[in-house]
Amino acid sequence: MARQQGWFALILALAIAAAAVLSSFPLQLGLDLRGGSQLTLEVQPAGEITTIGTEQMEAVKAVLDRRVNGLGVAESTLQTVGDDQLVLQLPGVTDPTRAADVLGSTALLEFRAQQADTQEEVQSLRQLRAQLLSVLATRSAEDAPELNPEEQKELEKRQKELGLEGTAKSETEQLEQLLERTNREILDRFEPTAFTGKQLISAGRQQQQNGSGWEVTLNFNAEGGEKFAQLTQSIAGTGRLLGIVLDGELISEASVGPQYKAAGISGGTASISGNFTAEDARDLEVQLRGGSLPLPVEILEVRTIGPSLGAENVRRSLIAALSGLVLVGVFMLLIYRLAGAVAVMALSLYALFNLAVYALIPVTLTLPGIAGFILSIGMAVDANVLIFERIKDELRRGNTLIRSIETGFSEAFSSIVDGHLTTLISCAALFSLGTGLVKGFAATLGIGVLLSLFTALTCTRTLLRFLMSYQGLRRATNFLPARQLPTTAS
Repeated sequence: MARQQGWFALILALAIAAAAVLSSFPLQLGLDLRGGSQLTLEVQPAGEITTIGTEQMEAVKAVLDRRVNGLGVAESTLQTVGDDQLVLQLPGVTDPTRAADVLGSTALLEFRAQQADTQEEVQSLRQLRAQLLSVLATRSAEDAPELNPEEQKELEKRQKELGLEGTAKSETEQLEQLLERTNREILDRFEPTAFTGKQLISAGRQQQQNGSGWEVTLNFNAEGGEKFAQLTQSIAGTGRLLGIVLDGELISEASVGPQYKAAGISGGTASISGNFTAEDARDLEVQLRGGSLPLPVEILEVRTIGPSLGAENVRRSLIAALSGLVLVGVFMLLIYRLAGAVAVMALSLYALFNLAVYALIPVTLTLPGIAGFILSIGMAVDANVLIFERIKDELRRGNTLIRSIETGFSEAFSSIVDGHLTTLISCAALFSLGTGLVKGFAATLGIGVLLSLFTALTCTRTLLRFLMSYQGLRRATNFLPARQLPTTAS
């Protein structure tokens, strides 16, 4: 009796703990239930690498994982599909444009010194760039004024000098072409790469002291710090600029004062200021912190699922799950009577334990995952059916009710364990060999099978023993119709 009470107390404690977990840790919903975006990316061969292998995929995936984590998107998943594709799910992100830009860029950071004797050229080009940016910013506004004749003449002269005369279809396109060529001309005035972001330890962002914008902070390792000091020392006080290049585009140029001529900028730290907005600074920080992609990545498809569709999927899934539970409960009550009522209570505990485990691990629920959960309910019901049929067989043979219950559990034990083990083997194979949604299905089904084994052999038995402690319930007719009982049954 004391042992029975101990088991009952344990089950009650587990039920309370499961309810507490669910109240503290909400279930994580996947893309198809919550809404969000899905990006399909293809890794491209480059350089000496002509074939994408497992090593290359893992290297690219590691960088993308770091970038996704840096974006701060909760519950994101990145899965390998096939030989050269990756599928990224971003639940809750309905506008994936910015994420696509951050993830798809190579993020190759380079530090270059300006070539000697190009100070006047670069200064002139930078003035032109500033003028172009100002004009383009003005033209983006409504009712933008037309260029005056002098400005138009100067821009046409510059356009002719850069070989762009007559190639633009509109004045705005003319300005954009000229800006692009100007940036390229400035970059051409810088020497080959002195060192890259491979020596970068970490990156951060902070607002500039004057409050005009944001800057990205850099921290180098010992080797990178030494190279940075040497590079800044070589151009200190010369009027030459330090160029910071990201993915082949010049994003910042900085002058180095004469005070650094003796030892350069030491300490292994630096900052990139380029009039960044908070979002621009964050994106650059994420790219640099994640590292450069070892191979280029092309975004093949961007698919967005709206929150309303996700909510509809949740509603339908809940209806399906609850309908299944109700129908199973009615079946068990009609066929197995009191034992069926015990099975309903055990199944309720089973569902509670399942959801608590999903929230605790946590498991991101998707439509295939819910399918795995519902299938595991069938496994749990099947275990109870095996037990109850054995109990009914024993009652038909004339055994007492208590002996029939104990015999039913002992005889059904091996069949239940074997059935659950074979299902677990299948789940393990699906989880190890499958990807994405298949893994979600295998995970929920595997957890459900383990908990089904526990509830069938422990919860159901404990609840039956508890009910049998009441004399009024200890009747064979609560398990089997009187016509099926032998006259000696008690």
